[in-house]
Amino acid sequence: MAHTSPTPEAVTKAARALGRPVDDRQAGLLAVYLDQLIKWNKKMNLVGKSDWRTVFDTLVVDSLFLADFLANLKLPGKPLCLDLGAGAGLPGIPLRTLWPDGEYWLVEVREKRALFMKSALGRLKLPATNVFHGKAEDALARLAGAGHHATADLILSRAFMPWPRLLDFIHPMLRNEPGRGGVAVILSNDPPPAEADIPEGWLLGDVAGYPAAGAERYFWSLKVR
Repeated sequence: MAHTSPTPEAVTKAARALGRPVDDRQAGLLAVYLDQLIKWNKKMNLVGKSDWRTVFDTLVVDSLFLADFLANLKLPGKPLCLDLGAGAGLPGIPLRTLWPDGEYWLVEVREKRALFMKSALGRLKLPATNVFHGKAEDALARLAGAGHHATADLILSRAFMPWPRLLDFIHPMLRNEPGRGGVAVILSNDPPPAEADIPEGWLLGDVAGYPAAGAERYFWSLKVR
């Protein structure tokens, strides 16, 4: 039942019901993450008052379909990815159980949420998946100082800030090389704007819709020109 700790078998069944099956390994990792999330949620407000099945059906669902969306994007090998405002690790941590490409940084300024993500990742042992505790605008400078790329290949955002402001904010953070511009992916409850409304310097790329919580949600990709 939903109020009990999730089992891999229950997660497998829940994913199948959403129309995006997972394999045994993925189900096991997702069960561990959800168990940790619900336990920590009793002490701090990570996802509101919720049981694991509700979290799965309303939040983890994004990660399941996002994995397929990212797999179809034309990203460079081993992309450097930033997940802005990662909160309790959604969509990033469940995403990384299905899409392990490149190096992934969960960026979160709130200390308790960053602590939770580090604890969860300590259990999951997901490859090349890390937490940056600090302001988003400081992330790349700190990473570059530690020998990483100076710009990101992929930036993900769900409600970090309104999308027109977001594009201005992240433009200097994304790789900007001929034929190799960085990509932003926005998770939204709304379809993308018309191409005429896309700011100068950006190109609207792949768009996908998927069912979630009885409605339609969307992924938009926008590439630096």
